[in-house]
This record gives sequence, structure tokens and C-alpha cells, in this order.
Amino acid sequence: MTTTRKDIQGSERERRPVRLKALSLAALLAVVAGLGSVLLWSSVARAQQRDDTNTGQAATHQPSSALSESDIARMLPATDMGAGTAMHQNARAHASDDGPATPFDAAPIPRNPLAPDADAIGAKSCAACHALESMQASHSLHVASFRAGGAGTGPQASCEACHGRGSEHAKNPAAPGLIIAFTHDAKTPIDTQTRTCLSCHVGGARQHWIGSVHQERGLSCTDCHNPMARLSAEGVLANDSIDKVCATCHQDIRAQFNRRSHMPLPEGQMSCVDCHNPHGSITQPLLKTDTVNETCETCHAEKRGPFLFEHAPVAENCLNCHAPHGSNQENLLTLPVPMLCQQCHTNTDHPNDLLTRQSLRGGLVPDERVMERGCLNCHSNIHGSNNPNGAKFHQ
Repeated sequence: MTTTRKDIQGSERERRPVRLKALSLAALLAVVAGLGSVLLWSSVARAQQRDDTNTGQAATHQPSSALSESDIARMLPATDMGAGTAMHQNARAHASDDGPATPFDAAPIPRNPLAPDADAIGAKSCAACHALESMQASHSLHVASFRAGGAGTGPQASCEACHGRGSEHAKNPAAPGLIIAFTHDAKTPIDTQTRTCLSCHVGGARQHWIGSVHQERGLSCTDCHNPMARLSAEGVLANDSIDKVCATCHQDIRAQFNRRSHMPLPEGQMSCVDCHNPHGSITQPLLKTDTVNETCETCHAEKRGPFLFEHAPVAENCLNCHAPHGSNQENLLTLPVPMLCQQCHTNTDHPNDLLTRQSLRGGLVPDERVMERGCLNCHSNIHGSNNPNGAKFHQ
């Protein structure tokens, strides 16, 4: 089959529009790529200009990442730490103050009374020897917060903001007491340890630490907390739960929760701090409220009253009848009924005979009032009654 010149010219005319379209698309892509490069260069130039401007203001507090401190400050959520001009003017808070906590960007470097002439050397010098501690603390809440709020301390002081100035310790690392250490074996006084923590964590739940039973027994913050490791979900605790931390000392109380009737603490429905404030309160057992009854009524509101007919021992103290942590009797009672009732109600009204353990089923003189819950069969509203006929707590 023979191809003529006319056929060749026709096919060339058909390919010409396709070639023109391809050239137009390539030119368009080149223009778009050029505009993108111009915009990217402009953005980088503006960011570099902004960083250069900030360098003159805070050259000593530049973080290791590409983000500047102003970028980090914008990314962080707003807090209620009181980080303002007024706090910066008096950043060093005292343990006796009842004000807002010191913000992280105003955290001071504490003074070590055993090394008063020491100078700050920076976190890089600390990490040169304490590589393991530096790695453990790098992801901790405190170091991250000091790096974010760098106006007063900055990332250079992330170690010395808690441990004090380290020049004397660096000169003689083996000498004890030249750096603030948070253990009982250290030469650092317990009072210095706690005051270092309270310089930021003052006020709020810790306003009654001074004079509390834990403070008087010589406990330090690190007996319960470990800010260098993430062992707990919250509170930088020294164990994985609040209850285990408390049970380190209060083993007798922990054993009471293994009794037949107990508060639902082992089941995880509550913890020790639901009733107690371990950092101090105005009560001897460190209750979060002013009285035992007020603490119990936080959950047992139906027992609060007021009642038309009140039961005197109930209104006085719940612990007159109940063991707060655990008991082998029903409903956390200190004694079985009716022995519990007869501590007050003996030889008055009825019955006028004293019921003892010999009145149980296997005793010498079995009595149905002991075996069938005795008093509570009739006096059911024992905590108080609002019924007009409830003077004897029958209704």
C-alpha cells in the first residue's frame, strides 16, 4: 500500500494541536513551580529575619530545636500559674506564702546553704557527667516546662533550678552537700529540700505543709514524688499509684483494706487522697475537710441531715460506730450489733439484759436478738429520722 504526500501532511496537521497542548502544560507547570519557590523563599526569609530579631533579645535562651521560644509560647495552652509581670517582680516565693504558685518561666535557682558561693554552670556541664540522669529527665514534666518557660531560667538552668548552682560540685564531685540532693542519705537538710520544691509549689493544697504531721516527722517531697522518672500517670509519684505510695509507711492501714467489709479502695473506685490531704491540713489525720463527719458526708450525703430526730453519736462523729478503712463486721461497724448499741444503751428502756458473745448461736445462752441483727430489726433509721413518729428511729 502506497502512502501519498497528502496523507503525510494530514497526519502532521493532526499531531500539531497535541504537541501545542503538551508545550502549554509544561509552561504552566514551570510557572507554578517558580511561584512556589518564590513564596517558600519569602517565608524562609521572613522567619530568618524574625529569628535574627529575637536573637538579640534572648540569645542565651535559644532551644536546640528549630522552633523559637516565642513559637513554643504560642503553641502552649493558657495556664493559671499567674505568669505575669507582677510575678516576675517577686519570683522567689516563700513556703509560708498563701498565694499563686511561681510560674515556670520565673523559677529561681535555689541557694544551697552548704555552697553559698557557687555559680551556675548550665545543664550541658551537668550532662557531661550525669548522662543517665540527663536522659531520664529529658522527657520529664519539669525539664520540659523549664525549657518552655525560659524567661527566668531557660533550658540552661533546667538542672540547677532544682539542684542549685553547681560550680563547687563540679570542682569536687565527691564532696557531699555541694549540690542540693533529694535523698535522706544526702547532706542536704530536709528543710532545704522541701523549701526548694515549695519555692514553686507553694500555696493551694500545700498551704498547710508547715506544721503538718508529715513535715514534723521529717518527710521530704521525694519520699512520695520522683520528678526524674515517669512512674505514675500523674503527680510524678514515686510509685505507680497514690495508694502504693501511702502504703509505703502506712502498712497497718493498708492491711485494714483486706478485711471483709472495707472501703472500695482495693477495687480502684477511690484513693487515699479522696479523704486525706497528704500535704497537710488543719486536722491531725490530714483530712481534706474540717471534721470527720464532713468528710464522710461528701459521699454519704443522705446521712447529713438535718433530721427532726437526731442520733447523738451519729451527729458527734461517724467513727463512734464505724471503722473508716475496713472492718470484719457489716457496714464497717467497729462491733457487731447489738453489742455496738449496748455500749450506750444498757439497762435502759428495753432490753434490760446485757447481750454478749455468749448470746450467739454457739454460746451458752443463745438469744434471737443477737442472731437476727437485734436492734436494727426495729430501729432501722438509726442515723436519724424526719418522721413525726420517729423519736425511737423506728420510721
